[in-house]
Amino acid sequence: MVVKEEYAIVLDFLPNGYPFDKRPSHKKTAIVQAIGEKHFILLELVPKRGLVLQPQERVYIGDEKRDKIHHINGKLTIDKLTETAKKELEISISEIVDKNEKRFVEFFNTAQPLSTRMHSLELIPGLGKKRMWEILEERRVEPFKSFADLKKRIPLMPDPKKAIIKRILEEMKGKEKHYIFVGQ
Repeated sequence: MVVKEEYAIVLDFLPNGYPFDKRPSHKKTAIVQAIGEKHFILLELVPKRGLVLQPQERVYIGDEKRDKIHHINGKLTIDKLTETAKKELEISISEIVDKNEKRFVEFFNTAQPLSTRMHSLELIPGLGKKRMWEILEERRVEPFKSFADLKKRIPLMPDPKKAIIKRILEEMKGKEKHYIFVGQ
């Protein structure tokens, strides 16, 4: 199944393309490095001529008519990001998690075992077997409503938002066996 993004958040805008591109300047195009809003896919985009985009700007990249993006060059790996893009990455992920808190809390409410020995909750950094069992017991009583509710009901729970951000960054590096949040 091909994972597609509808919207992306600009991480970096390179009006003259990449500095290492040796082509003459009249043949270079502006480049945007961005992160997909739903599946956290890193993308290289080409903006429409004459447009200047700012970091953290939300742009439409779906199948309908695009107002700011001409086309998508393809996926990027985290090591291909510019220094500016790398600095904006965690900020962007944090904002996406904030805006979609309900989606990530729902993960804690519905996460299932991966095998007889491992549960998908254990993939979240800082959650071991003990916290996993506490979460499973508490969600039987009542589903979690927010990160604050989760933190209040599970003693010694690491900050759920920070743990999710950390997991997303780990998945973006592409060395994980299981992917929960990042599309492939």
